[in-house]
Amino acid sequence: MILTIVAGVIVLSVLVIAHELGHFIAAKATGVWVEEFGIGFPPRLYGKKWGETLYSINWIPFGGFNKISGEIDPEPARGLARRGYGVRLLVISGGILMNLLLPFVLLAVAYMVPHNIINGQVVVEQVASGSPAETAGIKVGDTIVSVNNKSVKSFGDLARDIQLGMGTEISIALRHADATIETVRVVPRWRPPEGQGAVGIAYGYKDGKSAIVSESLPFWQAIPTGARDCIETLVLYKNGIIGMIVGTVPFVPAGPVGIVQVAGEVAHTGISPVLELTAFISIAIAITQIIPFPALDGGRVIFIVLEWLRRGKRVSPKTEGIVHSIGFMILIALMVLITYQDVIRWAGGGSLVP
Repeated sequence: MILTIVAGVIVLSVLVIAHELGHFIAAKATGVWVEEFGIGFPPRLYGKKWGETLYSINWIPFGGFNKISGEIDPEPARGLARRGYGVRLLVISGGILMNLLLPFVLLAVAYMVPHNIINGQVVVEQVASGSPAETAGIKVGDTIVSVNNKSVKSFGDLARDIQLGMGTEISIALRHADATIETVRVVPRWRPPEGQGAVGIAYGYKDGKSAIVSESLPFWQAIPTGARDCIETLVLYKNGIIGMIVGTVPFVPAGPVGIVQVAGEVAHTGISPVLELTAFISIAIAITQIIPFPALDGGRVIFIVLEWLRRGKRVSPKTEGIVHSIGFMILIALMVLITYQDVIRWAGGGSLVP
């Protein structure tokens, strides 16, 4: 339990501080006055002023915050609201950009750190009648060598590659029983018949055997691999949203408590999986913040775009503040409901980890 809580708090704090650091760097780079940058939340434990900014460490060890002058009110001389469209968009989007950049670093490090992977030969055990697999000529006993030229060494590799190609044509390299290699093309389905899966195959490891091996990539391989996985994760999120819309992917929201639980469970498996989890959550935060909802960064961007469309006519600071306050209260209410669900699931022994 202690490991779970500590790991979860560290993961969430890294993500929140990275987000706020993005706003901070963008504000400093453009000359916007940052009154305070804090680690943790008040009450304040320690603070020191360097230049014009107060840097503080606070008692509540969770995340961090920026206090940027004039976020909405255009009166302060070096406040954010008084700057041009480009500067405001950059500062408000700085957190999103940081949450998108952080995974590139985290995943590269995760692949350089020694970590365990599953290594086995994935073979086809069943082919559903009338499925894309049957139409393409995939047969029971075939070994799946690669998908879209990416080698398949585990169930996870195969499932991920199929999810990446949902609704589009993918190539699957097969090794038949006579050792010949054939490449076939299939289109994974968004709405497959119950029990068939997107392609229409059931699979297992050859002779029921797989091995767990330790792997550590050199940096010249880890960096491009991490970059590729970041881009693929964005595609997976997009496909996941489509799956929820069409009803094939369940919607399971998770709040801070749920993230703490998952981080703690993953922490037992090693540092590399924790880094990967943190990277994926960071991408999820970036995507969430883009949503044009009041109080989120995307909601603040909407007001800037609206001002631009109105040729400089600004929505009054009072009105914008009220809108963001209402949005914030709605978000808090949703967070309370999600947290309640997370606590009930955790207390009942449930988990978000499949």
